[in-house]
Amino acid sequence: QVRLVESGGGLVQPGGSLRLSCAASGNIFSANMQGWYRQAPGKERELVATITSGGLTNYPDSVKGRFTISRDNPKKTVYLQMNSLKPEDTAVYYCNLRQITTTYWGQGTQVTVSS
Repeated sequence: QVRLVESGGGLVQPGGSLRLSCAASGNIFSANMQGWYRQAPGKERELVATITSGGLTNYPDSVKGRFTISRDNPKKTVYLQMNSLKPEDTAVYYCNLRQITTTYWGQGTQVTVSS
């Protein structure tokens, strides 16, 4: 079994920064894809960023240039550096790990961008 635990969420003013972390434990294979998704109230969960075990990244236009995903494979941890945050970035952020045919999710961490 795989467990994902997110941390680093909180309240930040517009234009500020936060770094989210996601620590994985359990049966983690060397080849996998990890990512961050978010869900705002009344909206569907959406992709924020993904990264392969080889370091290839992908971002939607809404966060490109502001967010950076990275991973530390020995620590089994993935990070999301979020800069120039906007009120519309407010959401619960979920960590995701996909290996072979199984997808795992963390419990989520709240990010609120407000003055």
